Amino acid sequence: MFINRRDVLKSSAAGISALAAANSIRALQADESTKEVRGKAEHCIMIWLGGGSCHVDTFDPKRVSKDGLKDPGSAYPAIDTAIPGVQLCEHMPKTAPLMDRCAPVRTVHHDVIDEHAAAAYRMHTGRPTSGTVVYPSLGSLVSKMRGPINDLVPNYVLMGNPSPAREPGFLGAEHGYIYLTETKSGPKGLTRPDRVTDERQKRRLQMLEKMRSQYAAKHEDETIIKNYLAAMEQGFRLSGPEFMSTFDLENEPADLRERYGDEFGQRCLLARRLLERGTRFVEVSFNLNFVNGTGWDTHREGQKYQHLLIQSLDHAFSALIEDLEEKKLLDKTLLVIASEFGRPSSFDSLGGRGHYAKTFTVMLGGGGLKTGQAIGTTDELGMNIVDRPVSVPDLFATILASLGANPHEELYASARPIPATDGGVPIRELFT
Repeated sequence: MFINRRDVLKSSAAGISALAAANSIRALQADESTKEVRGKAEHCIMIWLGGGSCHVDTFDPKRVSKDGLKDPGSAYPAIDTAIPGVQLCEHMPKTAPLMDRCAPVRTVHHDVIDEHAAAAYRMHTGRPTSGTVVYPSLGSLVSKMRGPINDLVPNYVLMGNPSPAREPGFLGAEHGYIYLTETKSGPKGLTRPDRVTDERQKRRLQMLEKMRSQYAAKHEDETIIKNYLAAMEQGFRLSGPEFMSTFDLENEPADLRERYGDEFGQRCLLARRLLERGTRFVEVSFNLNFVNGTGWDTHREGQKYQHLLIQSLDHAFSALIEDLEEKKLLDKTLLVIASEFGRPSSFDSLGGRGHYAKTFTVMLGGGGLKTGQAIGTTDELGMNIVDRPVSVPDLFATILASLGANPHEELYASARPIPATDGGVPIRELFT
């Protein structure tokens, strides 16, 4: 059979066109499945349950243990919530009807079990510790990637325990935190003593500015020096009334302060006041260990009075949701409740629980996300992931994306490019 050159060319052209069309369709399908999601939240409040809160006793309840010792299970009965089929423990009755504003992510996991510090570092930076790079905390990432809203208030505020996990790492002091120890006054370092008059303060600042300029000129090529001088300058800005007036909680209605409850609740109220003034990221640590003797690290006797912690959390978190909603701020504010790991459904010989990182819950709320759903399922005792595992990088990607940041953006440790997350992929169900 004779085939001329023209027929071959026609046939080849048709084949190439068909192949190109098929590749285009596949490319479009792939692009659709990996298309970046981006939220519109402007602030984040992270509530940190330091010590390792037990997921099966809070946000992912299972069958109740028969004896709280040899029979594994939840310590408390469960109650229904505003999300059909999703329950909380009985000590969260105020949060339960507000769960349609939330999305518990029940299948977060990592591989750190015995080291609280290493697990806290993982849950604050999204990465394991490294011998060569000091990674930035989530608060510092948000500060860097979203920038300031108001230069007269700090971008990143910590109400809790300073630790390497919360540091700015290679992003530098500019994106570090302002540390608060109480709700009734601002940082001691920003409060001028009564004996220093306005005139005296002015003379001091003039002298300091002269010395600072001379020092900066001698070290103009040193990034660390520049960062610390910038941080010092920010400190003087923050000592003004815009930031310091945040601590006047007495200006809030008495019934609202009562709704928030104890000292932990007042910290949550202060967090709301901070973001109203433009703070991007606030971490509120729940570290009032004297309530049950151990805090959320419920070994031994700590388990016996764990319900007191849960009740306090329920009181404050529900008040925060309602307060933000009343002030039209809930959709602009991503709420996160996190801990370094969970705890197993089994008990130790003294009735406490050990550590467990194979699956645990991180609660997300507000932030303009598609809430009213639970992400992921665990088995009948909350020990294994049944579906939809969420890695720590995925969680970080979700948080950054909800705040309008690109979780794949390259940041730089000196000249070394480092992605904002360790290959994390946002939880798409929360955005579409």
